[in-house]
Amino acid sequence: MMDMSTTHMAAETAEAPEAVARMLDTNRPALGELAKLYRNRGPSHLVSCARGSSDHAATYFKYLVEITLGLPFCSMGASVVSIYGARLHLRDTLLFTISQSGRSPDIIAFQAEAKRAGAPVVAITNDASSPLAAEADICLPLCTGPELSVAATKTFIASAALAAAIVGACADDRHLSDAVRRLPEDLAAAAKLRWHDVEEVAGKASSLYVLGRGPALSMAQEAALKLKETSGLHAEAHSAAEVMHGPMELVRDGYPVLVFSTKDAAAATTAANVLRLQEAGALVMQPPYRETLHPALDPISMIQTFYGSAERIARSRGRDPDAPRLLRKVTETR
Repeated sequence: MMDMSTTHMAAETAEAPEAVARMLDTNRPALGELAKLYRNRGPSHLVSCARGSSDHAATYFKYLVEITLGLPFCSMGASVVSIYGARLHLRDTLLFTISQSGRSPDIIAFQAEAKRAGAPVVAITNDASSPLAAEADICLPLCTGPELSVAATKTFIASAALAAAIVGACADDRHLSDAVRRLPEDLAAAAKLRWHDVEEVAGKASSLYVLGRGPALSMAQEAALKLKETSGLHAEAHSAAEVMHGPMELVRDGYPVLVFSTKDAAAATTAANVLRLQEAGALVMQPPYRETLHPALDPISMIQTFYGSAERIARSRGRDPDAPRLLRKVTETR
């Protein structure tokens, strides 16, 4: 294992529970304002625009909205405006832009066009002084403090937690909202868990699959990205259902498959597909996790634990998880 002092990634992962508590406390009034806007507007669907880890948070948001509110949730590509110059026709909707820095030119351009089209805009960002925040109708700051590692950790966890808080407020779902309030405590417990088997296998792997379904799919996507970023490991994320529609053909004896599976409505079908993968020879890992007060929040608990493992996997492979070769913290795409 690479000999180095505590990395920024490790420190920032450990800060996530307190960051989430701070974010929830800071945004309480704005969440009430947003819930009122949602009820008054009565949107027929919701739209997001984000990239990278922020777009994975949007995928989590999508599943919570579609399951809890019953509305379609569409993630639109920023390039349709920033590159292709499309004029948007957004009616009966709200736009959520999600960007850690709030400074990516393509997201800013998309948000400006959406405002021109008449859509109310909610910005989720870690920089309340950013251009994205300044031009939004409502800004919900992540309040995580500086994040120095290139790999996003605490900002992603805060973004996902904020998405759950938004859905709880808009749905007036007391069970979900109460569970969100206790989430920082659950995350602190999750941070103490360690996925030894995952670390051992991924530390030596050349390729692997990461699977999830429903809200957990977003965490599979985020985990695969982190393994690419920090370990240079070829990791592919798939739905635990979609993996049966083609990608399963690549499975061979000992092929590692990490499954983010929670005790929600998809548990039985995920278990059946896991059995088929094992019969095909896959080395399936389904690590334990800290359960929260609501199954929709369990995926956030799982990614909290995973981030600690991802940092150790990177160091075991001789990599510095804070400084990938070809990446930088703020990616300004157009």
